[in-house]
Amino acid sequence: MSEEFNAVLRNGTYELVPSEPHQNIVGSRWIFTIKYNPDGSIDRYKARFVAKGFNQQQGVDYTETFSPVVKSTTVRTVLDIAVNRSWDIRQLDINNAFLQGRLTDDVYVAQPPGFIDPDRPNHVCHLKKALYGLKQAPRAWYQELRGFLLTCGFKNSVADTSLFVRQHNKDYIYILVYVDDFLITGSNSNLINQFIKCLADRFSLKDLGQLSYFLGIEATRTKVGLHLMQRRYVLDLLTKTNMLDAKPVSTPMSTTPKLTLTSGTPIDNPGEYRQILGSLQYLGFTRPDIAFAVNRLSQFMHKPTDLHWQAMKRVLRYLAGTPSAGIFLRAKTPLTLHGYSDADWAGDNEDYVSTNAYIIYLGGNPISWTSKKQRGVARSSTEAEYRAVANAGSELRWLISLLTELGVPLLITPVIYCDNVGATYLSANPVFHSRMKHIALDYHFIRDNVQAGILRVAHVSTKDQLAYSLTKTLSRQRFTELNSKIGVIPLPPS
Repeated sequence: MSEEFNAVLRNGTYELVPSEPHQNIVGSRWIFTIKYNPDGSIDRYKARFVAKGFNQQQGVDYTETFSPVVKSTTVRTVLDIAVNRSWDIRQLDINNAFLQGRLTDDVYVAQPPGFIDPDRPNHVCHLKKALYGLKQAPRAWYQELRGFLLTCGFKNSVADTSLFVRQHNKDYIYILVYVDDFLITGSNSNLINQFIKCLADRFSLKDLGQLSYFLGIEATRTKVGLHLMQRRYVLDLLTKTNMLDAKPVSTPMSTTPKLTLTSGTPIDNPGEYRQILGSLQYLGFTRPDIAFAVNRLSQFMHKPTDLHWQAMKRVLRYLAGTPSAGIFLRAKTPLTLHGYSDADWAGDNEDYVSTNAYIIYLGGNPISWTSKKQRGVARSSTEAEYRAVANAGSELRWLISLLTELGVPLLITPVIYCDNVGATYLSANPVFHSRMKHIALDYHFIRDNVQAGILRVAHVSTKDQLAYSLTKTLSRQRFTELNSKIGVIPLPPS
């Protein structure tokens, strides 16, 4: 607590002023947490002086609160490039990050409990800089950091505003920002060291060395690539749900019975179902193999039943048998983009809405995937598949923009593989337009991209369709087969 209080004073976070009737006094408190290492051992004890932001009044002591967070796809893409080019990947942590952000609003906070000034006990803290717990604190810190990085010669990415890129002659430096956690990589180690020294002169930071543990993701690097997994996160989740010793299963979801909104009896504690499901959604950072199951279970979040609960426990049993599974970013693969899109036509027996999915590779490494229900009912399998191609095309266009900012040229036109002949022809052949007038016009942008030479849509057989497992439940043999092709593997031997 003393260390935290000294950091607050050192940063000039506030000044004590007399309390006035017009002031909205925001309460304050201390929060205590324990930081753990990846192996579960205790790293350190942490005390944080925070404001009770729920007491803030909009328009009085805060206005804008939005702060960007780096996209998971951006993280995987940058890591893929770094591994492919054998670059160092450094990890930094900013000390007391939120205390660095300058405030533009007048915010008054009660003095920290236990550290009240004995000479001015009735005064309040007029904040000059942000404090943890304030609604605008993340935004203030991001703006402060962004301003500093721009003065250092970095450019803020348009595709992802939490990515900063600096080009010096032929050398590049990339910075990924997730609040106060940084990943830094680039082609010149000397430039990286110079920048870290410059950053340390402006902000108090901890240099954590080479990438090993980032946002709950364990990274193991070898000569042949980088393995990303969330083993510690999985084990903590299984311990929390008393499923650590559960009997493992080979697939995350059973093929029967089909889950519906009305199947089963509503459970007494839906909050626990939603909480675990939220944890599973974050686990999707490195686990495309559970994407369909998590998406399916999320459709019952508003009214879960005992059958939905049993289905979620099956996902946990699957994780119990595969805690160290994750994606492996192989080195020395060509930096080319290609993706697979698929849809199950009218797969939901209740509303007959299709589920579409895509998985996109940079070289041979998966960097982006999703499984999601479509917005309306498709009148044909071609329409459902075409919508899936359009969604994959939109993601590919964004990735092309991101790679352009990263200075990665694409020498080969990105390809989307689809197992529906009609949708493949429809992407380039205007003769089919008369059959598909009922599709919303925004889905036709895929054909414009194909005709402009930006994308290419190609047919692939269903047995080679890697997005297939993200659209429906599969048998054990088919799921295992596709899983290995997708690139979900356990931690390889060193």
